[in-house]
Amino acid sequence: MVNVAIVGGGPAGLSAGLFTGKNGLDTVLFDTDGTWMHKAHLFNYPGIGSVGGSEFLATARQQADDFGVDRYQGEEVTAVEAAGDGFVVTTEADEYEADYVVLATGASRDLAESLGCEFDGDLVDVGVSMETSVEGAYATGAMVRAEEWQAVISAGDGAAAALHILSNEKGEHYHDFDVPDTATSVFGGLIDDE
Repeated sequence: MVNVAIVGGGPAGLSAGLFTGKNGLDTVLFDTDGTWMHKAHLFNYPGIGSVGGSEFLATARQQADDFGVDRYQGEEVTAVEAAGDGFVVTTEADEYEADYVVLATGASRDLAESLGCEFDGDLVDVGVSMETSVEGAYATGAMVRAEEWQAVISAGDGAAAALHILSNEKGEHYHDFDVPDTATSVFGGLIDDE
């Protein structure tokens, strides 16, 4: 049993994993590497002057790994079902139980549909926290936006879902905000002094 299962390893999924893993939630992430980011070059991502999509993914994956996210690279999720107070995520290799699920599968809405999430036309219907009509299930990125498919928007969606999950788990509004004075105690050897 894990706290959070994330389906998808693009900007939304990796962002959600970074936040949940960094803040102590046991997180698994399933990534078939089918993201459009491999075709991208980012000039419009705040804080990044210019980076190829594959290079961006490598950095984001390393960040998630550094904060303890268990990434199952290449393991495809075939089903997600509500079970009790959580979810069962089924892959070709195994089943995983989780308290929360974040769907970050790009424009593919099949898992959200089979889970019973409500739709607004062709889009998964979510609130500002990215939570769907199924409590504890979140949808992000292209599956919730008609044509606004952009890396920084997707990463923000993943972060919004993660912060909502963290607020639920901590029992209060949770803010993930790091400051230089606490960087060493929070990040230890992960600090980049450049």
